[in-house]
Amino acid sequence: MIAPISLGTWPTPLEAAPRLAAQLGLAELWFKRDDLSGLGGGGNKIRKLRYTCAQALAEGATTVITSGAPQSNHARLTAAAAARLGLASVLVLAGSPPQGRRGNLLLDGLAGAEIVWAEDRPLAEVVAVEAERRPAYVIPFGGTSPASVQGYVDCGRELRAQLPDIDGVEVVVALGSGGTMAGLVRELGAERVIGVDVGAVPDPRATVAGLLVGEVEPDALRIDGSQVGAGYRTLTDAARVALETTARMEGVFLDPTYTGRAMAALLTGSFPRGDRVVFLHSGGLPGLFGHPEL
Repeated sequence: MIAPISLGTWPTPLEAAPRLAAQLGLAELWFKRDDLSGLGGGGNKIRKLRYTCAQALAEGATTVITSGAPQSNHARLTAAAAARLGLASVLVLAGSPPQGRRGNLLLDGLAGAEIVWAEDRPLAEVVAVEAERRPAYVIPFGGTSPASVQGYVDCGRELRAQLPDIDGVEVVVALGSGGTMAGLVRELGAERVIGVDVGAVPDPRATVAGLLVGEVEPDALRIDGSQVGAGYRTLTDAARVALETTARMEGVFLDPTYTGRAMAALLTGSFPRGDRVVFLHSGGLPGLFGHPEL
């Protein structure tokens, strides 16, 4: 495996959340603050980009291409990583251009990304067309690949160092493209990691298991599917409550798509858990400003 590049600030903090813990009836609750990972507004995708961008540079790429939803945190951080490394970036985004630029879209433009709207075409089809137009390295949806899973193996090792008595602690994480959960499972074990599905992929269990072929049985994965709601791009009522509760109890801001749903699952008790929990804060704050309905 190619050695990762730095990109962010490591290790990210592990912060106690005693007021929220008391409300939830937990003995201990911590936030693993991957939203404070430095580059481009922070977020979990930086750990993956350390590996995918290292591969792009090793192959001599001058342009990187990736895809996502209009408010994609991965797209924003890919643009920021490309800017830091002196690469051009092309972001293929689902749908049509909105009225005005908000949230992540504004930051994509500031970082100099070229944005291509897929309109009614499949994202993968448009990415393939764009990759034929110029020499480019294609970073998959969500930055997730078998190689980039190592980014969250690294995070699991940080947690071991920050919580020497980590046995008996469970880690709650939003499950989007699967790489974040997969890396944590590889390092910490399937019994200790709970993924909250946000509706980004059709079969999250198969997606995570596919990144860990031969390492874990799909049925051993702990996946909560209670928070998908009307779909990935929608703001659920439970997520809205989770955003408000977390901000008012701990002064920590979540995002409406990923961490909001994961915290909603924790607040509603939709999965069985112990009384010592780490909540993986995967970032996404700019996405708040792409949801005017908030």
